[in-house]
Amino acid sequence: MERVYNFSAGPSVIAESVLKKAQAELVNYGDAGMSVMEMSHRSPVYQAIIDETEALLREVLSIPDDYAVLFLQGGASSQFAMIPLNLANGSGAIDLVLTGQWASKANQEASKYCQVNIVGSSKDKTFSYIPKLDKSKFNPDADYFYICSNNTIYGTRFATLPECGNVPLVADMSSCILSEKIDVTKYGLIFAGAQKNMGPAGLTVVIIRKDLIGKARDITPTMFNYEIHANNGSMYNTPPTFAIYMCKLVLEWLKNEIGGIEAMEEINHKKAAIMYDYLDSSKVFKPTVSGADRSYMNIPFITGNEDLDKAFVKAAAAAGFVNLKGHRSVGGMRASIYNAMPVEGVEKLVKFMKDYEVSL
Repeated sequence: MERVYNFSAGPSVIAESVLKKAQAELVNYGDAGMSVMEMSHRSPVYQAIIDETEALLREVLSIPDDYAVLFLQGGASSQFAMIPLNLANGSGAIDLVLTGQWASKANQEASKYCQVNIVGSSKDKTFSYIPKLDKSKFNPDADYFYICSNNTIYGTRFATLPECGNVPLVADMSSCILSEKIDVTKYGLIFAGAQKNMGPAGLTVVIIRKDLIGKARDITPTMFNYEIHANNGSMYNTPPTFAIYMCKLVLEWLKNEIGGIEAMEEINHKKAAIMYDYLDSSKVFKPTVSGADRSYMNIPFITGNEDLDKAFVKAAAAAGFVNLKGHRSVGGMRASIYNAMPVEGVEKLVKFMKDYEVSL
């Protein structure tokens, strides 16, 4: 069977050249005589792999030296507790913008450890927009200000960052990291699950300003303490070795084949424009998000008829366009067009949608 166009929200598409490189090295990595999956994380060979992965990530995202890069496990969801346990230990209060399911879960978890001030919410319209923020509601003494940069389920993104002054900005970038150029220095902490744009599931990356490390409260479990992981080079315990290796291959692909983060951003904007331009003109399919809040990574759309939605998803899958069903909480369809989705995939999907529309 030929490879399909995989529009899954995650785990998601990985560039074919990356998969082939991993395939070629699967049984024997370099001259190690074994697979990366088999080797000790304490070995010099693996140390070189994790060091190169960090160096590549620092280069691609222009991460300054005063930020630590941590390779962790537990999924991005573990960070919902890890962040307040490590950072919410000054005033004991944080600001948070409620823009979807993942921000809601972060709120629920943080509320166990600190006071959460909801400074904005788009729940009133099923999280279909990014709320305008009133700075007078911001707490200048907050330990951090929390956002989810890109909302996978609802297809929204922060086009403009909140101006939170000296309060560290914390961002969940699970579904948009590596997709566009960012200024890391505007954030106190960035975290992301790898399974969207960085490789397979199993790895969570945390980029944290070093002055925020070492403030964990006494009850913090050892494995949830950033200082432990920073002091041990992400090797306090056995890290997700193969997922880190795969992240290295993805970063090599992004740097050497794509041409870096600026080139990737241009490609992503082109893909999104192809999709949105069609949706805005279609008489059958309608986007659920408008204006500057539209995500470049996740594009939800509907017909307004559940039976027609289901029929379209089935027909698309039969034609080789898979995982277009929308999240169970919102229904409809969703095309996740992460970094590894080629422009050709989006163009062919739009052509299929146009033909499907004509056939109705």
